[in-house]
Amino acid sequence: MKLVSFEHERRQQAGLVDGSDIIALHSSLKEILARGGLDDLRRLRASQKDRVSAKRVKLLPTIPDPSLVLSVGMNYHEHLKEMKTPVPEKPAAFTKSVASLIATGEPIKVPKSNPDMLDWEGEFSVVIGRTCHAVKAAQALDYVAGYTLVNDVSARDWVAPLFSATGLMGPIHAWEHNLLGKMFPTFCPMGPCLLTKDELPDPTNVHIETRLNGRVMQSANTDDLVFSVAQLIEYYSQFYRFQPGDVITTGSPSGVGFGRNPKVFMKPGDVVEVEVKAIGVLRNPIEA
Repeated sequence: MKLVSFEHERRQQAGLVDGSDIIALHSSLKEILARGGLDDLRRLRASQKDRVSAKRVKLLPTIPDPSLVLSVGMNYHEHLKEMKTPVPEKPAAFTKSVASLIATGEPIKVPKSNPDMLDWEGEFSVVIGRTCHAVKAAQALDYVAGYTLVNDVSARDWVAPLFSATGLMGPIHAWEHNLLGKMFPTFCPMGPCLLTKDELPDPTNVHIETRLNGRVMQSANTDDLVFSVAQLIEYYSQFYRFQPGDVITTGSPSGVGFGRNPKVFMKPGDVVEVEVKAIGVLRNPIEA
């Protein structure tokens, strides 16, 4: 199933995609996940009630109100090579600001303070389906509701200082500023839908592509991940009690603008797209 969050006639709710229609579910996607209601939705495809044309709704971020967006970094072998970074022994992640969430179709706004190094990071992402803490990798996918896409937009102004910082506090502040470059409003596009995990049974073999103005910039498979979806859930569930609707991004493949020679960055008038064919296209224009 493909599930979306949308707004129609000033009401926000979840919906089940059925061809060119969306079947309104009269609840939020996070609420549906919390009550374990995914299996009950399949029978609704036969219903002619509560249908609205997909053209008449405004899509929202897949989960508009997650408690947590955990963004994993340094997790594709080829991306580590282009960024000249060693392979980590353990996963590394940060929490992405939920205030930066936008939907497919909404504009990424160039920050006035840091307009010149706006980069893309298309990421295959996991949506947690039920409360999850201290689980093993072998059981980790049992806690997954499905998958979506995230663009971890980044102002790269503080990447170079990471490699030249010295002393004790220098590297700490450099890393903090690197992460702050990912927190600007609109810097977390998410969508277009949640694809339930039964439709994508093997998250270790997923092709993902990012395009800038139609030109392919990232093209990779999740078989290049350093840590798999299951391993990420095992590791981070030691520390977090994941809740239904929490999102884990799995890292950026190679092909980011900062890693190119010459470097390429997004600017007003550009359009960036992230695609996994089974999930769809997360598409956002860039605006000043």
